Amino acid sequence: MSENGLPGLRGTDHIGFTVPNLDAAVDFFVNVIGCEAFYDLGPFRFDDDWMQRQLNVHPRTVMRRLTFLRCRHGSNFEIFEYEAPDQNTAQPKNSDVGGHHLAFYVDDMDAALAWLREKGVRILGEPVVRTDGPSAGQTWVYFLAPWGMQLELVSFPNGKGYEKDTDRRLWHPARPEA
Repeated sequence: MSENGLPGLRGTDHIGFTVPNLDAAVDFFVNVIGCEAFYDLGPFRFDDDWMQRQLNVHPRTVMRRLTFLRCRHGSNFEIFEYEAPDQNTAQPKNSDVGGHHLAFYVDDMDAALAWLREKGVRILGEPVVRTDGPSAGQTWVYFLAPWGMQLELVSFPNGKGYEKDTDRRLWHPARPEA
């Protein structure tokens, strides 16, 4: 393990992202993905420049509400619903600066895909199976949240190709001790 970087770093505590409708997003993450909602905060509104100073958003931004969720053996999510005079409501693509996606590790890709299809979730293309290189053994496919956020299913039950060349391991939920 590297001694470089932040003193005392343990790992990722949560991933925060903004959605257009918090209730609909929490429903999706709880009832389709399988996360567990923990608590809500808000609204937060300030008459000074606190929002700009602390969060780098327009000073008249209102954080309507946020919800914390836990998603099984992965990072927590902090999901926000904002209202701002200069708000961009377009969902970024992966190719956009600030583009992103959340990847969910599953034990059974076929069962997970069947579940998403049963729930009416839009799957992008077909699963990609990696057979060589550092990601050999991995299968992945993208899908979209109802509001267009990019998500991914990923599975590599027998490990990844890079593992044969090193004793170091990337973390993943099926082997949290790594």
